[in-house]
Amino acid sequence: MSDPIIPLVAVGLISIACQYFAYKIKLPAILPLLVVGILVGPVYGVIDADALFGDLLFPIVSLSVAIILFEGSLTLRFGDLAGHGSMVRNLCTVGTLVTWLITAPVAHYALGISWQLSFLFGAIVTVTGPTVIVPMLRTVRPSSKVSNILRWEGIVIDPIGALLAVLVFEYIISTQDALSHTLYAFGLTISVGLGIGAATGYLLGLVLRNSWLPHYLENTAVLTLMLGAFAGSNLIAHESGLLTVTVIGMWLANMKNVDVEDILEFKETLSVLLISGLFILLASRIDMHSMLNVGWGVIWVLVAMIVVARPLGVFLSSLGTGLNWREIALLSWIAPRGIVAAAVSALFSLKLEVLNYDQAALLVPMVFLVIITTVVLQSLTSVTIAKKLDMRAPAPHGFLIFGGGLFSRLFAKELMTHDIQVRITDTNWNNMRLARMENIPTYFGNPMSEHAARTLDLSMFGTVLVISPYRQLNPMVTYHFEHEMGKGTVLGLSNNEQQQRPSHQVSESYVKKLGLFSDDATYGKLAGMVAKGATIKTTRLSDTFTYDDYKEQYKDRAIKLCAIDTHNHVQMFTTSSNVKPKAEWKIVSLVNADKPAEKVEDTTTITEESKLPG
Repeated sequence: MSDPIIPLVAVGLISIACQYFAYKIKLPAILPLLVVGILVGPVYGVIDADALFGDLLFPIVSLSVAIILFEGSLTLRFGDLAGHGSMVRNLCTVGTLVTWLITAPVAHYALGISWQLSFLFGAIVTVTGPTVIVPMLRTVRPSSKVSNILRWEGIVIDPIGALLAVLVFEYIISTQDALSHTLYAFGLTISVGLGIGAATGYLLGLVLRNSWLPHYLENTAVLTLMLGAFAGSNLIAHESGLLTVTVIGMWLANMKNVDVEDILEFKETLSVLLISGLFILLASRIDMHSMLNVGWGVIWVLVAMIVVARPLGVFLSSLGTGLNWREIALLSWIAPRGIVAAAVSALFSLKLEVLNYDQAALLVPMVFLVIITTVVLQSLTSVTIAKKLDMRAPAPHGFLIFGGGLFSRLFAKELMTHDIQVRITDTNWNNMRLARMENIPTYFGNPMSEHAARTLDLSMFGTVLVISPYRQLNPMVTYHFEHEMGKGTVLGLSNNEQQQRPSHQVSESYVKKLGLFSDDATYGKLAGMVAKGATIKTTRLSDTFTYDDYKEQYKDRAIKLCAIDTHNHVQMFTTSSNVKPKAEWKIVSLVNADKPAEKVEDTTTITEESKLPG
């Protein structure tokens, strides 16, 4: 194409389409991205990455990988390790060596490639990566321990694997004193990566902590300074930049009083775009003839990696860590390769081709065959294996209820009778005490605190219901969990009392998140109804007792709370929802008593402690 804008825009449109398709079929996006990249590249010739970017292709790839690793390392908080840091350390050292030392000789004998190229290939495929691990974890939903181990391993092992590949490459191109040259390169790379990374991370942390930059410049400044540190590291020590950016991200994530939430959100958006574009561009460069020339011996390489090297590496890494056999088995199976393996293989392949190294053209096809096989095989089977091992968390259909008043406790108990996961959280001890006496799962304290982030497992909850009288705290809880879980996941009660006075009106964006149950279902109204004897009742619909019959029978005596369909999925009634219950559905309602009842206990009181976020 003569106009470069067209293929550039095409890459963007194709990448978004692949990401959406992957979201719908619940597989890592790398799979459709790779397939489409091969189709638009070597198969149909729609996109030619080399012609499009020329000599800028691999500088762009390197900078993009740096941004992806930096974004991933910003999520690595030491508190998440919670006792299994030794397993992550072992996987990134012992596990890496085991994979390398088993894969390399098998590749040499099975594929007939030189020892030098086989060890370079083995080093490159030791990495997994967050680009494939994180989407797979969302689908598999393993325990939080396994999930954190895999996420940490995927991010930390990327610079380690890249460093190992650099050392092998330095050994290959050294014509004399190869060993001493390699050891010198190793020491220099580690020193530069750790030194520049720690210094840059600390300085950026000071800038953010003391607000030395205006807010609108923070994201841009952090990005450019991080890339500057990446380029500077590479200038001093070849390929030390990946280690540098990983250290910077981890330093910022764990530095006290440094808020990286806005930066992380910006980098996540950028990373999705870069990952999508990179996979399409790198896949479009694959030489199909070279891939066919790899030969059937690659099957033995894949078997050695997946069935031998990974399980052995995980087993040796787990010694003394206290992991049970189910956790070890699941960790042994999940190890897909991602963007760093693709980018590093393309980079070293190009450098070896410039040096006229024999068989250099086979490096990229071999690595991409590993990527495709591990992603496809493990994406399609990991859910089944997790189920067989009883290591899969339940689907996030549960409800986290903020506010432990009497109505919340009655509603939670009713949902529990239908096998719906529920947990109540409140800062009021009396409410939590009563909830625990009724065997309702609870979290006592501020749900936005760091302690809650470490101990309150949100994997089983798909919706947060804000049913509390704490007017100052409710908006903060709403925005906090919407940021954590996504838009539309937090529902709150109407706030008619505040909206009557202009000076007490809340923001329009917050009002849109209210309206749980009905327009007039305020906390005061619900608490008043249950105090007068109203009960929560479940009504089953049928062909002879329809939704219209239900409305005719109860009229204004009931407030509809939720509907439970035949798959036991809950749909909340809200002012904006359009729930249409059908036969065999169940409707949960708060029904007024026929006559006044004795006063029941609701211990919720709005104290100064209750109003504070922590």
